[in-house]
Formats: sequence, structure tokens, C-alpha cells
Amino acid sequence: MSNPASLLVVNDLGHMFSNRGREVRVFEKCSFELAPTQFVAVQGASGSGKTTLLLACGGMLAPSFGEVHFQGNNLFNLPHSQRTKIRAVSIGYLFQTLELVPYLNLTSNVKIATGVSSVVANQWLDRLGLGARCQSYPSELSHGQRQRVALARAIAHRPALVIADEPTGNLDNQNSELVFSVLKEYVQDGGAVLMATHEAQTATFADCIIDIENLELLKAKAR
Repeated sequence: MSNPASLLVVNDLGHMFSNRGREVRVFEKCSFELAPTQFVAVQGASGSGKTTLLLACGGMLAPSFGEVHFQGNNLFNLPHSQRTKIRAVSIGYLFQTLELVPYLNLTSNVKIATGVSSVVANQWLDRLGLGARCQSYPSELSHGQRQRVALARAIAHRPALVIADEPTGNLDNQNSELVFSVLKEYVQDGGAVLMATHEAQTATFADCIIDIENLELLKAKAR
């Protein structure tokens, strides 16, 4: 039985697809729980299913097997409209592809997805080192800067859960540390984070690390 305090409960999750008539299983029998104030990282080689797992946990990709419960709701038993509403209010998602709107400046990119004010949007951009670029457009930024805009957009409305897919993949060490620091502070303030990453320093931030290839809990940090 799952812990009633858990925000996210994943039960025996698995996903498969067909490739030229051959069944390919991305992962299977993945189970874990995530409570408020917890930081869980998912690690594994490229192609091991990290992004697929995160999309399922965010209610965006129906798994082939198993269940995803968020805030007590079995996400994929809900109507699409209700699942969309839950995502909009309670889940912030940072896509690996970032999904920024090219014709909007940075402030508007954060506002359009979250409904926050310009003041709040700019505060998050400033926290992520982009305070001087609020009126810039995505095309005027480096990929690493756009990555930080996408994180601001995911976190600005203070969702219960932030799901981040490789949020430091194109950042230098200094900015990687900044992103990890922001996520860690978010967890300390009562939020929860589920993150896919290759970064070795994850061990210093995460409460636990899931090896998606072996579906093993690699580390539990003393609180």
C-alpha cells in the first residue's frame, strides 16, 4: 500500500513500442513514490527510457503497463481535459526540447505557460541569471540560456511537482550549480522534483537516485 502522504505514486510502470514488427520494451516494472520536499533523480544511458518515464509521470504519455497516481488521482483514468488541468496547475515540466515560443520575449514565455505576473516571471528569470535579458527573444540566447528560461517557466507558478528532463545538459559548471541550487531550494520550500540527468553531482542534491536500466534505488541521502 502506498504512503498517503505521497504526491506521486508509480506502480509497476512499463512502456513498449513496435519497431519493424518487433516489440521493444523501454523499461518495465518501475515503481517508486515521491512526496513533497523530496528530490528524486533518474539516471541511465541515452535511450534507456528516462524521458519516456518522465512524460508518463507528467500525464503526457500513457504507459503500456502500470499506473501513475498524482495527488490521489490515477492520471490515465481521468478524462483528457481533467488531466490537462492538473498538469497546468500542479505540474511544471521542463522539456529537453525546451518548447519556448520564438516570437515572445523571455518574460512572456514564462507568463504564457504559468499565468504569473510579469513581476514574478522576472524574479525567476533574475534568480536564474537572466534578469538583464527579460526583453530578449529565445533566438538571441544561447541554448544554455534558453534552458534556464524553460526552467523559470516550469517553476514560476510554484507547482506541487517540477519534472525536469536533463535541465543542465548544456550548461557549464557554474550554471549547472545554479540550476541545482534553485531546484534544491524549491524542494526545501515544500515542492517536489523529479529529474532525469547524467550529472555526477546529482548525488549531492537528490534524496534518491533511480537507475532506470536496473530499476534500483542507488542512493538515499540522510536528511
